[in-house]
Amino acid sequence: MKQLGIKAHYRMKVTQTTVSVGFNTHLKNVLNRQFNPTQPNSVWVSDITYIWSEQGFVYLTSIMDLYSRKILAWELTDSLSVEGVVTCVNKAKITRATEKPVLLHTDRGVQYTSNDYYKALGKTIHPSYSRKGNPWDNAPIESFHALIKREWLSRYKFRTIRDVRSAVFEYIEIFRLVQLLGTYSHKMASI
Repeated sequence: MKQLGIKAHYRMKVTQTTVSVGFNTHLKNVLNRQFNPTQPNSVWVSDITYIWSEQGFVYLTSIMDLYSRKILAWELTDSLSVEGVVTCVNKAKITRATEKPVLLHTDRGVQYTSNDYYKALGKTIHPSYSRKGNPWDNAPIESFHALIKREWLSRYKFRTIRDVRSAVFEYIEIFRLVQLLGTYSHKMASI
């Protein structure tokens, strides 16, 4: 590896970002680790992860369609306030305009149990929650956040939230576009 200039990318120390509301009985785990829905826009998952910059932590909220495993919406903020989550939910609703009921599975963080969050969900998006202290109940989005950090974000040192936004945009939006173009050109070549 040394001769080829290859270096391993190690995971960074974990920082706690979820402040739980406790063992509330009304927070049900409706998804129950059923990670393979049969149709798009039936189950979404969401979580918040942190990214270090020289100005302090920046927080990435992402929403994934569990059927396609694509990121429907993402939002970057400099605080863990509920506004970032609400903005992300509203972006996802616009991206996938659907009248069908959608299940949105998250952890029990205060952002996902706030009144503003419930208002953003509206009548067609129903909440589901991981069990307390059980990240495996939300494994697909946890895995995505680990992947973006390991494959992309850990390679850079960020000065500002603007630098982080540019890197996240490149990974989620540009990489997705390249994948779509590759799939399209492959289909065209087979015609």
